[in-house]
Amino acid sequence: MRYLLFFLFCVFQTNAQEVLFEGYVYDKETKAPIPYVNLSFLNTLKGTSTDEKGNFFLDIPETHLKNQVHISSLGYNDTIVLAKSLYESKRFEMIEESFELDEVVVSTDLGNSDIMNPVTSSALTSGFSSSSTPWVLALYFPNIGAQKKYVDKVTVFLQKNNSFKRASAKFRIRIYDVNGDTKEPNRDLLRKSIVLESDVEKDFVSIDLSAFDIEIPQTGIYIGLEWLFVPSNWYVNKYQNQLTNKAEVEDRFAPTFGGVYNKNQNFRAMVYGMGEWTDFNVKSRDRMKNFIPAISLKVLKEE
Repeated sequence: MRYLLFFLFCVFQTNAQEVLFEGYVYDKETKAPIPYVNLSFLNTLKGTSTDEKGNFFLDIPETHLKNQVHISSLGYNDTIVLAKSLYESKRFEMIEESFELDEVVVSTDLGNSDIMNPVTSSALTSGFSSSSTPWVLALYFPNIGAQKKYVDKVTVFLQKNNSFKRASAKFRIRIYDVNGDTKEPNRDLLRKSIVLESDVEKDFVSIDLSAFDIEIPQTGIYIGLEWLFVPSNWYVNKYQNQLTNKAEVEDRFAPTFGGVYNKNQNFRAMVYGMGEWTDFNVKSRDRMKNFIPAISLKVLKEE
């Protein structure tokens, strides 16, 4: 069980005629290409991302042209368009998201720090992998106590994947506040698109976010990990279908994020795909622990 991957979805094969869904995404004002834009067909398990030059391409069943496509990138307005329209135009312009920055006053007395969900490499039991459509995997961190707290450093642990042969893989980090009604991830608190690169020789990657002065709301925050379906992340996964007992081959995308079992019920794992957030509920055999992404958060606290 140690190296078993928890797949976030199932892949269904179809005999429908396929077409090449391709195009280019750019900024409406600057006309510059936008890299790492995620495009997901709603109510399906199909999706892709733009590459470094803003290009996207994906083989889809022709029937998918009747679906809607959700187009998203950090710093731009989310948009839903008809797939057939995008297929015919092969170009899409995104509008930069407008927002008002809250006034941030950071205290000079931020000497105390704390690690939330501390993880060691030896604690990794399995991992989260992705295929078919770009998902966002998010972990909730509660804000306990009256002290003001700020995001300092995020550490993401990774699972070794022998099927992925390249030296590194890219993913985007997201930070959300909490929807007061649904308790799901809500607004992006990190307005800049930050793409991290994992090293296959290392089992973690850390990023210092203290310069962004992100105050943790009293309701807590979610740290999200967003897969990018770019060619450099692609690999082939071979496995045996447990129902048919036949060998199967599928396209998958790195990285494989590490996972741990945690008995603290305050931590909540959620997955975003096909236009909505859903709970990821996997428990240990004794039902006492939840399986969650191996993400550690270092916070700075006011003294």
